[in-house]
Amino acid sequence: MVDQASKAEAFRRLHEKGVFVVANAWDAGSARLLAGVGFAALATTSAGLATSLGRPDGHGLVTRDEALANAAAIAAGTSLPVTADLESGYGGTGQEVADTIRLAAQAGLAGASVEDTTGDPGAPVRDVAEAVDRVTAAVEAARSVSSGFVLTARADNFLYGRADLADTIARLQAFEAAGADVLYAPGLPDAAAIRAVCSSVGRPVNVLASPAAGSVAELAELGVRRVSLGSAFARAALGGLLAAASEVSEHGTFGFLAGTPAYARVNSLFESDR
Repeated sequence: MVDQASKAEAFRRLHEKGVFVVANAWDAGSARLLAGVGFAALATTSAGLATSLGRPDGHGLVTRDEALANAAAIAAGTSLPVTADLESGYGGTGQEVADTIRLAAQAGLAGASVEDTTGDPGAPVRDVAEAVDRVTAAVEAARSVSSGFVLTARADNFLYGRADLADTIARLQAFEAAGADVLYAPGLPDAAAIRAVCSSVGRPVNVLASPAAGSVAELAELGVRRVSLGSAFARAALGGLLAAASEVSEHGTFGFLAGTPAYARVNSLFESDR
């Protein structure tokens, strides 16, 4: 297995040129499968973790300990670098966010992301000054534990119906000034918005994959350095399960079995060398 420092450095180097896709896993098994199909790095998914625990996402129902335990299991299950979706840092203060980042590094992670969200449906996005203070604390913690740990700062306006591109860019620029290594605004509506973000900052930009975002090649032309899948793979897995279960429950047939890999094939994927 590759040590954590080497994973962190490899993850940092991936951002230096070109574009790469970071695949979001929700447990050690999905991490092993994703590593086996050729991705260069993995990420966790807060939504995928929440649903795997039988809880809705976005309600603050997953604890920091649960998120870090999940991330540690994913990191231990593969030689690839793993970055964690740590939501808003699991803390009300900058110090608590910093503690979360230090614990993330101790869990074997190569990086992590911190959002500017509050968890309050009435006011879901933090004031920019408070958000910057929290990013600053996260960056300082990341630098104190590992020179390679990659800190991603997220501006989540568009995920919460605040279609304010100017404010989103201003937030990302402030996060860049605070020392964030990667900048991320999930939910950007189109290529023009993505290009505007990439041309407005000097750090690598992560974009959430979507039909509106375009292909990896198209995103590269817009200036994107990293593409993440969010909860998409977890939702695809759940979608397959729902379709198969619905067929059996509603029709009493088993046609879905024709499209599933054989038991021996699945088992062999987990017997391969890590």
